[in-house]
Amino acid sequence: MEGAVIVNGELVPGGQAAISLDNRAFHYADGLFESIRIVNGKACFLDAHWTRLVEGMKVLRIEQPKGLDERSLITFITRLVEECGLPNGRLRLTVFRDSPGYFRPRSHEGGFTLELKPVPSPNYILNHQGLTVDLYPEMRKAVNMLSVHKTLNCQLYVMASLWSMERGLDDCLLQNDRGNIIESSSGNIFIVSNGVLYTPSLSDGCIGGVMRMQIINLAIANGIKVYECSLNPQNLLAADELFFTNASRGPQWVSGYRTKRYTHRMALHLVDLLVKKTVS
Repeated sequence: MEGAVIVNGELVPGGQAAISLDNRAFHYADGLFESIRIVNGKACFLDAHWTRLVEGMKVLRIEQPKGLDERSLITFITRLVEECGLPNGRLRLTVFRDSPGYFRPRSHEGGFTLELKPVPSPNYILNHQGLTVDLYPEMRKAVNMLSVHKTLNCQLYVMASLWSMERGLDDCLLQNDRGNIIESSSGNIFIVSNGVLYTPSLSDGCIGGVMRMQIINLAIANGIKVYECSLNPQNLLAADELFFTNASRGPQWVSGYRTKRYTHRMALHLVDLLVKKTVS
């Protein structure tokens, strides 16, 4: 069934999937999502995705959807992979508060959807051409209890993406309300200085990325020092490398920030380690 999706546990053709116009995800972005890479029919780092999703549901006070747990999620993914004929892809799991009401919901029942899209490569691969980026100046991200969670409210990232697109850039860097650089419009950020990895801490308000944690753990396991700390524009100018990470694409290296130029030796090494982990 090409283009099939799963809505609240039911497999339906993508063209026939329907959600009511009064759905709270549509009206209020009242929910969460996970982007999960599928390699050879299996979900990468599913435990980490599920743990983050459950933590997010607790924060948003959304009840775990009926029929959805980590075991059933594996079953749903397997079925979707088979029906769509996509052993390698990007899976989006969306969980929303499935309740009527305005800002004050009448209940906290959860609903969910699963969508699977193709990806250009069967496994993680480092981008051949480095990205060009700059600082996004128009909005800053507030640091609060929702900062680390992947909520459906992505307007900041949409606006930042539009800004970079209008300027011929591949991506841009976001700052928090304290002026620290925390992430890009598409993922977490890392810099490399003298062979040491640095990445913004969660207390600075970046998304608690699944790939971010995988890269941290891989680096430490292979003898690479990692520091979670605040970053500012001066740190970017002094760095040897700058790369972004997300669960769908893995590390993506940056070649230029304004007049600064970067290499990608560490990023390439980490992608190699990541691929070995996903196929082991």
